[in-house]
Amino acid sequence: MDFSPAIPTFVITLREGVEAALVVGIVLACLQKAKAEQLNPWVYSGVVAGIVVSVLVGILFTWGIQALSATYPEYAPVIEPLLEAVFGVIAIALLSWMLIWMTQQAKSLKAEIEGNLQLAIAQGTKAGWGVFGLIFIAVLREGFETVVFIVAKFQQGLVPALGAVAGIIGAVVVGFLLFKWGVKINIRQFFQVMGVLLLLIVAGLVVGVLAHFDQAAAALAQINPQSQPLCFYYDHLAEEHSCFLGARVWDTSGILPDNKFPGLVLKALFGYRAKIYLLQAVSYLLFLFAIGSIYFRSLSVPTREPVNSDRAVQ
Repeated sequence: MDFSPAIPTFVITLREGVEAALVVGIVLACLQKAKAEQLNPWVYSGVVAGIVVSVLVGILFTWGIQALSATYPEYAPVIEPLLEAVFGVIAIALLSWMLIWMTQQAKSLKAEIEGNLQLAIAQGTKAGWGVFGLIFIAVLREGFETVVFIVAKFQQGLVPALGAVAGIIGAVVVGFLLFKWGVKINIRQFFQVMGVLLLLIVAGLVVGVLAHFDQAAAALAQINPQSQPLCFYYDHLAEEHSCFLGARVWDTSGILPDNKFPGLVLKALFGYRAKIYLLQAVSYLLFLFAIGSIYFRSLSVPTREPVNSDRAVQ
């Protein structure tokens, strides 16, 4: 069984899960400091509810895709890659935004959580629901991003979901290391390394999304030859060409095929393709330059209140 599709999902879920674990750990530490530990069950309930709702959203998306393909079976070769591309675009937007947002918000994460928690406790009898809502939204936000990424790869079966489960387990372990066992971990360096990996994973997703759009356009042209497919380029001399993606600028299928190890792992993790076309290459480089510039610029900004493992519980 090929587990390479689980690697990017594991990386994303681990990173997003550690963010949620930081929120949960800070809230539990603040409740202990405020002698309001009777609200701890509301924290755990929020975690469980956030995970359950995220899973239900994934099931609903998958069921909707299957139902749509079953309703229009003649267009299934178009519907599946098209929906996979659409969910891929959504995943790119969400993960890119979260990558930049978390880097910028890390400066004031602890203070923001403490402020929201104090407001929740001040509500008196509604304090439990306030704490529940704070945790639920934090977990659901991270879970939804992972779910959209998994749905964007639904043709790869349940293997990406296994990576998500492993990522959740890893995030729980990191949370216990930080807040229960007092192990010192440089959270800032952790997020920087994971951020670079996430940047490369999402950049690879850009290449895959364009390939799915091209696949959907080619399938539509075969189903309905009278239609006018989205075609920007045609090479009469080339054995393989793409109307949508343009001329082929990369072909390493004879050296490093993407259907065999290690190309298979590179494809799952970083979107490597043995054959790359012009639009894919340009979009990949533009994404890395645009989002990467914003991300690395945000890393160079001095932090006023870093989120360190040895400070998060104080």
